[in-house]
Amino acid sequence: MAHIHPINPSLGKLVAEIRQCRLCEPYLPLGPRPVLQAGATARILIASQAPGRKVHASGRPFTDASGDRLRAWLGMPPEVFYDESRVAIIPMAFCYPGTGRAGDLPPRPECAAAWRAQLLERLPQLELTLVIGQYAMAYHLPDGGTSVTETVRNWRQYWPHTVPLPHPSPRNNLWLRRNPWFEAELIPQLQQRVHAVLQQG
Repeated sequence: MAHIHPINPSLGKLVAEIRQCRLCEPYLPLGPRPVLQAGATARILIASQAPGRKVHASGRPFTDASGDRLRAWLGMPPEVFYDESRVAIIPMAFCYPGTGRAGDLPPRPECAAAWRAQLLERLPQLELTLVIGQYAMAYHLPDGGTSVTETVRNWRQYWPHTVPLPHPSPRNNLWLRRNPWFEAELIPQLQQRVHAVLQQG
C-alpha cells in the first residue's frame, strides 16, 4: 500500500492565497509572481532570500545557477529538492524584487510581515532549517553574528536544527575562495545531516 502523506488543508489554502498576493505589486518591476513550496510533512525548510529573474520566469524555486550549487551543497537530487512533502522552500519574499547596482534588490519587507509566521506555524514536522543569506539570518537568527561570514563561521552553535549558509549565487564565488573552511568543514557535515533527516521521513 502506498504511503499517503496527511494533508493540511489550512496550509494548502494559505499557499493558494499567497500565490494570489498582490501586496507589493506597485514595487515589482516584472509584476507579482509569488514562488514558494510547502507541504505539511516537510522536514527541511530552506529559508532563502527572494526569487531571481530566472525563477520569476519559471515559477519554480532555485531554477538557476544558485539552485544547482545549493543542491550540490546539500547532496540532494532535484526530485527530492522539489518534493514539497519533504522540503519546504520559503524565501523572505516570494516575488522577484528587481535589480539594483550590485545585484538583486533586497526582499520586500511586506512579504515576511504578512505571511511568514502563518506559514511556519503550519510546518510542525521541521527538523532542519537552512538559513540562506543576510535577510533570512536577520529573521531566523536575530542573535547571530554581525555579518554573514561570522554567522556561518559559528555554524556549530546553531547545530543540528539550524544551519546558516551564504547565498549560493555565482556572485559569491570570491567569498567561497576566501573561506575554504566552508566547503571543507561545513558541507560534509551538512550533507550527512540532510541525509539523516530525510531518512526519518
